[in-house]
Amino acid sequence: MSEAAAIPVLSLTDFDRQRGQFTDRIGRAWREFGFVGIRDHGIADDIIDSGYAVFKQFFALPEAVKQGYRLPGQGGARGYTGFGVEQAKDHNVPDLKEFWHVGREIEGENPFPEILLPNLWPSQVPEFRAAALALYRALDQLGARLLSAIALDLGLERDWFADKVNHGNSILRPIHYPPIAHAPEGAVRAARHEDINLITLLIGSKEQGLEILTRDQRWVPVSTLPGTIVVNVGDMLQRLTNHVYASTTHRVVNPPGEAARQPRYSIPFFLHPNPDFVIETLPQCISDQRPNRYPEPITSHDYLMERLRQIGLL
Repeated sequence: MSEAAAIPVLSLTDFDRQRGQFTDRIGRAWREFGFVGIRDHGIADDIIDSGYAVFKQFFALPEAVKQGYRLPGQGGARGYTGFGVEQAKDHNVPDLKEFWHVGREIEGENPFPEILLPNLWPSQVPEFRAAALALYRALDQLGARLLSAIALDLGLERDWFADKVNHGNSILRPIHYPPIAHAPEGAVRAARHEDINLITLLIGSKEQGLEILTRDQRWVPVSTLPGTIVVNVGDMLQRLTNHVYASTTHRVVNPPGEAARQPRYSIPFFLHPNPDFVIETLPQCISDQRPNRYPEPITSHDYLMERLRQIGLL
């Protein structure tokens, strides 16, 4: 399996032209890989390029300035999380990265004011807010379209997810992996993990490093394909579908040689359900051959808090 062929790549234009074929293909891709590439997604290059530009400007600021945008006691929900804070659930060494969180901007009354917190904006980068929100909204809209395809593949109404994610605690996370000089023993840019949320939309790094663990337990590099956004299953969707769609373990490894002395940037968008959404196994995903793995429902917010504690953010 070549790097470029490691995951299927679909054109979003087929969702409108050949809906049944598209939903079948994305369903099969997520059953087999948990990852899929989406091209012709409609997000303009200048929106992506502007996002990268302002995020790089922020991460280049002095550490003391960046730490001024840390929001204590909130699990990194908004603003800045510094280098070496987050660690994978079953890994006892922090990841070699720093990141920023942009959350949903609420128009009108906030239904979850203690959860959907106001965003922080770095005054040192004046264009940061506009560029970040443009990218957030574009990925949020793309995610909604992909959830429609998922719903159809599962035998649900096309708009089944619509009122379940409209106030979701979704997060845009620009990540900076600094150059590696002397990494602590066992430390990597991002240790093996699965994502917490429903689906993740990744604007990939131009540098290598992302790898996925295939169903037959092989680590396969995921190359960044021009114009393609990589979308993967998160643990909330895995739980909702009783592993019909299983989340895939992935990591960002330390590159060899000169590449290790170069920074790496990536921008994942973690699409979450509304905080009060109850993750309860879909009936059509339960059978004698597939008994319910999760008989106890849980709200998406409680599940999120449980997982944030496991990775050291709470």
